[in-house]
Amino acid sequence: MPEKPVERPLSPFMLGQYYRLQMTSVSSLLTRITGNALIVAAFLIVWWLVAAATGPDYFATANGFMTSWFGDLVFTLSALGMWYHYLAGLRHFLFDAGHGLEVETAEKLGWACIIGSVVLTVLTIIIV
Repeated sequence: MPEKPVERPLSPFMLGQYYRLQMTSVSSLLTRITGNALIVAAFLIVWWLVAAATGPDYFATANGFMTSWFGDLVFTLSALGMWYHYLAGLRHFLFDAGHGLEVETAEKLGWACIIGSVVLTVLTIIIV
């Protein structure tokens, strides 16, 4: 008689009753996402600089995009991503030194990165 297969999750990516999303995995994903998003923001800045060097008509187009509500949104989110990525880098620096590796501490550091990046973004908007 064949054995009944064991009913268990085959992958940790099965969210819901089998797997609870953890702060450590969320912060890891956010670090990767913000790193890639900052590359997109860098390309936009390069586009703006190239447009400035190309001529007034092309610069007017690029500058119009950069100073529109959408450009403001992109650069505000870029500031948020920059601060998050920076704080997450400091957190990983601590991890590499062997500190904060306990699950509870790692989760607190993940929350600190999220909250800290929001606070630093607001301060950046106020100051700049």
